[in-house]
Amino acid sequence: MSTYRAAQVTAPNGTFELVEREVRQPGPGHVRIAVEACGVCHSDALFVSGGLPGVSFPEVPGHEIAGRLEELGEGVRERGWQEGDRVAVGWFGGSCGHCGPCREGDFVVCRNLKVPGWAYDGGFGEKVIAPVDALARIPEALSPSDAGPMACAGVTTYNGLRRSSARPGDLVAVLGIGGLGHLGVQYAVAMGFETVAIARGAAKADLAKRLGAHHYVDSTSGTPVAEALQSLGGAKAVLATAGNSEAITATVDGLAPRGELVVIGADTAPLGISPAQLLMAGRVVRGHPSGTSQDVEDTLAFSALHGIRPMTENVPLDDADEAYRKMLSGGARFRMVLTS
Repeated sequence: MSTYRAAQVTAPNGTFELVEREVRQPGPGHVRIAVEACGVCHSDALFVSGGLPGVSFPEVPGHEIAGRLEELGEGVRERGWQEGDRVAVGWFGGSCGHCGPCREGDFVVCRNLKVPGWAYDGGFGEKVIAPVDALARIPEALSPSDAGPMACAGVTTYNGLRRSSARPGDLVAVLGIGGLGHLGVQYAVAMGFETVAIARGAAKADLAKRLGAHHYVDSTSGTPVAEALQSLGGAKAVLATAGNSEAITATVDGLAPRGELVVIGADTAPLGISPAQLLMAGRVVRGHPSGTSQDVEDTLAFSALHGIRPMTENVPLDDADEAYRKMLSGGARFRMVLTS
């Protein structure tokens, strides 16, 4: 019997342990991926804690997967895939194809979205079986440890910006310079936006500059964030990557007329926004999900073209528990990546 190693938790908020699992053959429309790298995302905590309905234990999380196709199920080769192809799988781990959003072609908001680590075992292991519609091709210019985080953190920020109302030359602000925000700043600059990075503390100004930001706003300086944005002319879009509702709310009055607040940082607390803040200036507030496999592929291609890379700390699969705890504590700078 052939086996592979996976890092799993057996109870909510448990400690990761390495186990041997039997290698399975992919079914029709599925592939087996030899995992080379998998990013550790803060959203993994939703699965490890059992915080989402339908999460079962033992649990193997991981939805920032990069690897090579190892085995193809029936019907996959006819869709243009071959063994050895380099692929990424992100938060979008496949769709049902028959719900209302899918029938309208809006697959990322599929009512039965197949997120790795939720619908099936994720990338905290040496192998993953995934549906073929979850696959995105990885350009040769990107290493596995670069491509993995792009399948979630990358596509979420890239897609959030390119689907916003901002156009090249517009003032765009990125709230937070963390696992999402450090990529968001790079994408905003590459897209031709006059880019503002917003974070806590003067010490992050140097990082913002290295990432290419044209302006830095220290949210702890005493000057309200909205006032700082208005002094620059008002933001056409704010990409809110920080998972803090109070910080997100503080940017709204910094939007220009018809400006757009794009929320991708998750928080359970409500936003403190009044209708009056939106009505007179025609402002828009919207949430933005990750992106389909095609969006991931677009993100990877754009990143390769413009030299955009995540800042990662690579650790072996054996140290999965340590890597997860470091991410959870906020100590990661900025993506922990498990490598096989």
